Amino acid sequence: MSSIAKPKPSRLKVSEHRARLRSQGLRPIQIWVPDVRAPAFKAEAHRQSLAVATSAHALSDQSFIDAASAIDFEDGEGA
Repeated sequence: MSSIAKPKPSRLKVSEHRARLRSQGLRPIQIWVPDVRAPAFKAEAHRQSLAVATSAHALSDQSFIDAASAIDFEDGEGA
């Protein structure tokens, strides 16, 4: 007779894993985000980027992005 243990069902393993996480003070959440692989998302992103690039405010918008990108958020100072 074999003494090999029968593996736990996935449902039981997941349940135990979630119980361990809850005992650590964590809770599960579910979020939905846009699917960046979807053709509609890509088309809309392209449309918006063209609108920004051809805007009358494109230069000042880019200056703002450049300035914000140079901020060192660790000490709050510009680069």
